[in-house]
Amino acid sequence: MRFRHMLASVAMGFATFASFGAKAVEIEYWQYVFDTRVKAMTQLIAKFEAANPDIKVKQTTFPYADYQTKVAAAILAGQGPDVVQLFYGWTDNFIAGKMIRPLRAEAFPAADIERDFFPIVSAMKRGNDYYGLPTAVRSLALFYNKKAFKDAGLDPNNPPKNLDELIAAAEKTTKRDGAGNIVSAGLTLDMAGQDHQWWREVLIRQFGGVPYTDNDTKVAYNSEAGLKALTFYTDLQKKQKVGQVGFMDEGQAAFRAGLAAMTIDGTFRLGSFNTIKGFEWGVTELPANAQGVRSNYASYFANAITTKAEGEKLAAAEKFLAYVSSPEAMKIWLEVVGELPARRTAALTPENTAHPVYGPFLKGLEYAHTTLFKDEAAQRQTAIDMVNRVLIGNEEPKASLAKAAEAEQAIIDRAKR
Repeated sequence: MRFRHMLASVAMGFATFASFGAKAVEIEYWQYVFDTRVKAMTQLIAKFEAANPDIKVKQTTFPYADYQTKVAAAILAGQGPDVVQLFYGWTDNFIAGKMIRPLRAEAFPAADIERDFFPIVSAMKRGNDYYGLPTAVRSLALFYNKKAFKDAGLDPNNPPKNLDELIAAAEKTTKRDGAGNIVSAGLTLDMAGQDHQWWREVLIRQFGGVPYTDNDTKVAYNSEAGLKALTFYTDLQKKQKVGQVGFMDEGQAAFRAGLAAMTIDGTFRLGSFNTIKGFEWGVTELPANAQGVRSNYASYFANAITTKAEGEKLAAAEKFLAYVSSPEAMKIWLEVVGELPARRTAALTPENTAHPVYGPFLKGLEYAHTTLFKDEAAQRQTAIDMVNRVLIGNEEPKASLAKAAEAEQAIIDRAKR
């Protein structure tokens, strides 16, 4: 008996020695550069490694403009990430390029995903397979500068509730120099930012139309509603003159600098806006139309496992993906980045729904739409070009709208082939 105990102790000692001597599995995680997102992921990696000392995670980041190209080149060369961040609208391109693999049902049961996550997670599903999971989800809201409202004689606790009030507030808060040039915008105009989503999924619906039909495969906005939505948007510069495309390059930059009274943006701005000292701003739901109709756009970046991950790296990647899509990770992400948890129970807490900032975004999720992009970057560019033809090239909105619809339909049709 004593001899058996001694043998067991020796065996345990060897096992312990082997575990200390074993080399940790290293996986790579890639995401684009956005300060608060990088900061949040750094925290998550540290917590994950502490709980999983046999796994090391190397985080690599690239500028947004180069990101997709870098990911594709690396994976095709058998290098790069094992877990990769991607916008949900890039999913088809990543699948077609053989960059990401479907999640194994054993590790990520579809029934669990559909029970726990907000329904927009289905944008990562193809057939019976999910190709990624989000940590957080986004919706849009109207950010407003309370000091600019006070200076213009507006109540900073009573932001615009409808489109007419939006225009009225923008007109009162716009500042111009002696030559009539805008020096502080009432409302930012940034189609390359979130305005293309506002036009597509919000304004078109508020004017009585829909942007697409047939599961978002047929462009439907070359219509009276689409024209009214485009005219409303371009009139903000041409008629009301409350904003200007290209003012300070980006809408969020103008708002951050205190040179715009209002901007439409997503939850991902909360973390960066919170870092500005002495900047008093508020958030409210996107304005309704005159009949009280509201709409919103919801989106997210997901994390997916790449085709490069195999064997022990695949197992480690699955563990890491499970952690970064856990309630604990979502709480950290909300605190650091400001994006809403992708799991219902983590997001819809009494504290969050009553929160003066998180609350409007959560309400927006209730009536939001998620565009099923085939090529998000190309489809966004058609909207940018459409507005630029009107505001810079002085083309008639009706003609520019028709060109945009034709160009976007061609993009969708190419992706289906």
